[in-house]
Amino acid sequence: MWAETTLQDRRRLWRRLTAWTSQQQLPLNADNACLFVAATGVRTQGLLTYTKALSATFGAMGLDNQPLRMMASALRNSGAAVPLTQALLMDKAVLVQWAETQALDVKMCALLAWKTASRWAEVADLSSAQFLSVAPEEIIVDWQQTPKGRRRDPFKPSRYAVIVGALTSELSEMYRKSAPFPKLCSLTTTGIDAMWARTPQMRKYSAHSIKRGAVTHLYDCIARGMPLPLYLVNRLAKHEEPGGPGAISKTTLRYGGNPLALARVLRTADATMLL
Repeated sequence: MWAETTLQDRRRLWRRLTAWTSQQQLPLNADNACLFVAATGVRTQGLLTYTKALSATFGAMGLDNQPLRMMASALRNSGAAVPLTQALLMDKAVLVQWAETQALDVKMCALLAWKTASRWAEVADLSSAQFLSVAPEEIIVDWQQTPKGRRRDPFKPSRYAVIVGALTSELSEMYRKSAPFPKLCSLTTTGIDAMWARTPQMRKYSAHSIKRGAVTHLYDCIARGMPLPLYLVNRLAKHEEPGGPGAISKTTLRYGGNPLALARVLRTADATMLL
């Protein structure tokens, strides 16, 4: 249901909640979970993170989570969803240089995260079955079967990514050496952050630096006059895309019977060519 990193984080938070309610001699319910979150003393963003995580956990367990949902809504309205800080941008050259020193699965995960402007966990969770087509000149990935993808609308335009251009041939060869695999890489987001914290030249980065660097690179390409529609950046990065020229409806996607043709028509290759 959840990515392994998310599952571990939510288990830790649940253990903290149960220990707190036991110490306070309070019943374990959503109302007291709200009191627990408030008592943590973290910043507003952290309060929202904890509230959303506990709400999801209560819901998954079939327990009433309405008070937590209301608290999360109130925190969002207060601006808690706006990040105070963001990961430092990573340059492609820095990532490639580091990746060359890593094991095959870690290297492939890092380069694929850059080429698809994705979060580390999204790529690490990919199975070999989700690579619909792999060739030196083109790779097509279906995100739908990842833990987050299973909760995602199967007819969103961001479901597929077509990878072309630089690094594609190298990724194709790495896939050939690795497949089949149930999970591309066992190194979690927390794991990559810990690894980089121990590496002097990477210490200033986090796992999210890869996606942020790739998305910013695409913005820079548009600013320099390259004919890349902005909605394709949103589509590749799996963000909500605006309407207007180039937008495609979910109803239209539902009628597409050939996933490879559909993936190409969605034009994410126009973006990955620049990464």
